[in-house]
Amino acid sequence: MVGVVACGAVASIKALWETRIRKISREEEEQRKRRRGGGASGRLCVGVWEDRAVLARLKQKLETEDGRLILRIQQEDWKSLPGCLVQFSQVQEWQIHRTGLQSIPPFISSFQNLLVLDLSRNSITEIPKQIGQYVYLTPKRVLSYNRVQFVPEELSGCESLERLDLAMNRSLDSLPDQLSNLKKLQHLDLSMNEFCCVPDCVVALPALQWLDMGGNRLQYLPEDIHRMEELHSLWLQRNQLEKLPGNIVRMQRLDTLVLSSNCLRDIPPLMEDMSNLRFVNFRDNPLTLDVMLPCRKTKNPDEEEEEEEDEEEEDREMFGREFMQMYIQEARKRAYAVLNVHRANSWYQH
Repeated sequence: MVGVVACGAVASIKALWETRIRKISREEEEQRKRRRGGGASGRLCVGVWEDRAVLARLKQKLETEDGRLILRIQQEDWKSLPGCLVQFSQVQEWQIHRTGLQSIPPFISSFQNLLVLDLSRNSITEIPKQIGQYVYLTPKRVLSYNRVQFVPEELSGCESLERLDLAMNRSLDSLPDQLSNLKKLQHLDLSMNEFCCVPDCVVALPALQWLDMGGNRLQYLPEDIHRMEELHSLWLQRNQLEKLPGNIVRMQRLDTLVLSSNCLRDIPPLMEDMSNLRFVNFRDNPLTLDVMLPCRKTKNPDEEEEEEEDEEEEDREMFGREFMQMYIQEARKRAYAVLNVHRANSWYQH
């Protein structure tokens, strides 16, 4: 009988402890849940405060010039732009330089009023497709001195784009054919890249007026270069050009042609008729003929200063327009001289 009572007492104590253990376990679990909930809420609060701090910092970078709202960040550490920036969607111009920015955020499509996107001298490696899918009001984009290797075809959707600067992106060597759809593009800077030829889409740009492809690896120019009917300035310095296509003389609007530091051996005689050329430069080419411009005589000391100004205005410097004309004339004289010698030899032989 005593044993039965003892067993009952033990069973009761065991049940009591099991009940207490379950209760304690439930309380601990509820506490853990509360802690987890409180931590998330705490982190959320921290995130909200961080966004507020970033927005306050960005707000200090907003300026107004000529009635335009500009976001200007210079020489600060901004490797990425926070998503909270979309709260300033009315910004019309981004001027972000030397910040180490590594990418253009996809939410750029939210900035429908953007007129100027200037992100030069950063570390951008990729242009997001969103840059062309939704942003139609950006007439000027400057992405020079970055690390862009690829231009997406979606950029052709920027129907109002007037200026595109992609200078000094190191490995950039091609453009998508779709870029020929940029009907309003007037200014294109592709200098100091790795282009071996002028892309077909560039030749097909209907409104292009200014093109810089200096410092590339161009070995020839397209035969149909005259298709760029509106082009007035063509910069081709520091390339590997050995000759010029004959159709270059059909570029009626071309008034500036820079060909310094190439591999040209001669100047096409037909270029003599390019009266529209105001400035042309053949400096530092291995031209066959050694031609020197004669010194211009001054009438009196009083006219010397005025004449110097005229020389500067007319771009009379050596290897300029006057040099081109003299070189062609000298080449023609020598060709006639050789021809006459050949005719004389033929006459004596008969």
